[in-house]
Amino acid sequence: MLSRRMFVLGLAATGGLATVVAPSFAQGRSPVAATAITQVFGNGLRFVAVAIAYPEAIRSDALSVDTFKVAGRTVVDVYVATSPNPAHRTELGKYVIVSLSPEDDDASLAVEAPHQGQKPTGRGGPGTAGQASAADTAWVKPEGSVLLPAIATVDGTEMAAAEIGTTAVQNLIVDDFQQLEYADPQTGEKLGYNLFVPHDYDPEKAYPLVNFMHDAGATSSETRTTLLQGLGAISWARPADQAVRPCFVLAPQYAEIIADDDSNTSSMLDTTINLITSLTEKYNIDKGRIYTTGQSGGGMMSIAMNIKYPDFFAASFLVACQWDPALVAPMVKNRLFILVSQDDGKAFPGQNAITQALEADGAKVARAVWDGRWTDDQFRFAFDDLNAEGARINYVTFAAGTVIPEGESTAGASGHRNTWRIAYSIEPIREWLLREGS
Repeated sequence: MLSRRMFVLGLAATGGLATVVAPSFAQGRSPVAATAITQVFGNGLRFVAVAIAYPEAIRSDALSVDTFKVAGRTVVDVYVATSPNPAHRTELGKYVIVSLSPEDDDASLAVEAPHQGQKPTGRGGPGTAGQASAADTAWVKPEGSVLLPAIATVDGTEMAAAEIGTTAVQNLIVDDFQQLEYADPQTGEKLGYNLFVPHDYDPEKAYPLVNFMHDAGATSSETRTTLLQGLGAISWARPADQAVRPCFVLAPQYAEIIADDDSNTSSMLDTTINLITSLTEKYNIDKGRIYTTGQSGGGMMSIAMNIKYPDFFAASFLVACQWDPALVAPMVKNRLFILVSQDDGKAFPGQNAITQALEADGAKVARAVWDGRWTDDQFRFAFDDLNAEGARINYVTFAAGTVIPEGESTAGASGHRNTWRIAYSIEPIREWLLREGS
């Protein structure tokens, strides 16, 4: 059997990764196919389930979690669905979902990237704006081999016990994004990007747009890299979010460093603005409800965009980033939500200086210290307290030590990178960004 740790040399635009394991069936009536299901978490893409297609309908109460086995994985649930999507759970259907623990050692599909391009060098920063670079992480193809028990279908057909391997992949939410390329007539630049269009898009209705920009570690020529490395783009396209806050989601994929620690940006600043403008001409996107967010270098680019085009975005969510405080005066009237960790040696002092500069220019800044280990309800209560201050600029810091997972070293950029592992999972901040009005 092939190893799950096969490198992905290219991510298919339609979400179907190459076949990894040929199915092996027992004699007699057998399942039709098996699909590996992946899901993006705050720390990246994980292999979370296998969907088994049967030729006849199965009842959910005919299944037992103890009778399904996946080598090297922990089976946590088994149930029936109407499609390979685990969300389509039902009591009667032709798909059996074998749910796997996302905490398993083999759940993560991230490996250190086999770099073929330049990596940032020098001063411990992201590199120089405009410098070609390559991602820190590569993503491997998920595979699973499932031992299935004998199962009786609804019509009484006995499905023989079998072993079946995955031959397709479904990437939850990731596959809902289109991969496209923009040729900027003004700058001459080309930019790959991911675009989520609301499923029930109505051209007669105006929609908001959220623009997410990745950090330097996700710099890549593979367009979907930004979707796989965390929740920055994915969170806004979740079915639960779209049900109450339908919006377009744009996630550009940069092959170069877009912003550096000397407060410089590449030409992709204007190209990205031009891309967003072009989308407002193709779709019914409300130009008064365009939002930007980004982590690390992407947050720095968001700051630079707000400085150069202070009226372009209705609000910004800035995660683990900093900029020269002497340059931020044009942002004084903007709606900003700033989130950094006190374990971040650059963004924490950097945003302290920025918010002080904005206050000196007349801005009202509401401040709070949160715990990165809080539950959803605790984040909600803390947000409500902060929001009650009525400031246009909210500045939240995660208390020291609270974003770093237990047992993980605090050395290097751990406090920095773990900020966005949590940031985009906090729903009231997502609500705040898309809130209409001042």
